[in-house]
Amino acid sequence: MFGEDVPAVDAAEVPQDAYLLDVREQDEWDAGHAPEAVHIPMGQLGDRAGEIPRDQEVFIICRSGGRSAQVTVALNQAGWLARNVKGGMQRWEEAGRPMEGTGNGEPYVA
Repeated sequence: MFGEDVPAVDAAEVPQDAYLLDVREQDEWDAGHAPEAVHIPMGQLGDRAGEIPRDQEVFIICRSGGRSAQVTVALNQAGWLARNVKGGMQRWEEAGRPMEGTGNGEPYVA
């Protein structure tokens, strides 16, 4: 849908101190997310875009990379410097990156 023109980085290569924006739904976030990620569901971005910093690169993540690619394009068009996290949280988990959830069990990608 978006082709190769979306700036992207593999989940294994997201810098540890990066601003990581998770655009998944609440139930997906609750199941498992990156510990330092900021959660703004895709449907709320219009109302909450002011919370996203403009003075640093923003890494956008979802479950598999589709929604985050859409958000990456939109943010870049609106003046942010954004990169899609290829493979999303599925790749994040595969790469052994840290995860936490809000329940009592082990975090997982929903």
